[in-house]
Amino acid sequence: MSCPDCAKGHILEGEPKGSIENEFQGAYFAPSPTGSPSKRAVLLFTDAFGLPLKNCKIMADEMAKRLECDVWIPDYFNGQPLLDLDSLRLPERPGQKLSIMDWINFILVAIPRIPNYIRNRPSVVDMRIESFINLIKEKKKYDKIGSVGYCFGGSACVRIASTGLVDTVVIVHPGRLRIEQVKAMKVPASWACAEEDFNFSNELRDQCEAELASRKGKDNFVEYEFKIWKGTQHGFGSRPNMTIPEIKEAFEGAFEQAIAWFNKTLVV
Repeated sequence: MSCPDCAKGHILEGEPKGSIENEFQGAYFAPSPTGSPSKRAVLLFTDAFGLPLKNCKIMADEMAKRLECDVWIPDYFNGQPLLDLDSLRLPERPGQKLSIMDWINFILVAIPRIPNYIRNRPSVVDMRIESFINLIKEKKKYDKIGSVGYCFGGSACVRIASTGLVDTVVIVHPGRLRIEQVKAMKVPASWACAEEDFNFSNELRDQCEAELASRKGKDNFVEYEFKIWKGTQHGFGSRPNMTIPEIKEAFEGAFEQAIAWFNKTLVV
């Protein structure tokens, strides 16, 4: 299920330069700019808006340019994202609260989309992700694959980090997750967190960090980092209001965090 904070946001400037690849289950493809076959790839897992919101495509293009590798956005909603671009916009800064009317408006938006939530429940999405990863491994022969996820996609990164399908993950203001899923993670993880997050509370964030810290010196230790971006709420990393300086700085900072993490942990 989504949350009110998921139904807010802004559209980035610019136009996508990549392409939709029907051979690869309708995924968006931003190729490495080097012209040579890429030995590593990054998968960008979208928020509840999916591929129709161009932000994810613009970000994938820039990631491919900066990392000099292929970047893919799988259509894991199978053409039916959880929310559409007409969804309401809600509070963006810490301390802003949802009114009763905000909740009513969200419910009115969410109810007609309940079938989409059912069709795109995590267990189904995870099967689509596994199928996509197996396909690109077969066709593209990548040596290493990383994933970065926002909101719904952040939770998908947590789950996929326990499967052995990817080598490293970046988790940006994730959707709902359980501490048991964090305990199962097997690969390095960078967390970019909002100061205030309806889905990912400070308490749960601290529990996740404590769990990963408790592995130090043990066989199951994986490298990790947590960064909290001040002045933000859920959604700043994928649908930022660039007119607010703190949010613009956090959006750009979280993007740089992902670039640095992949350059550190996705080396071939």
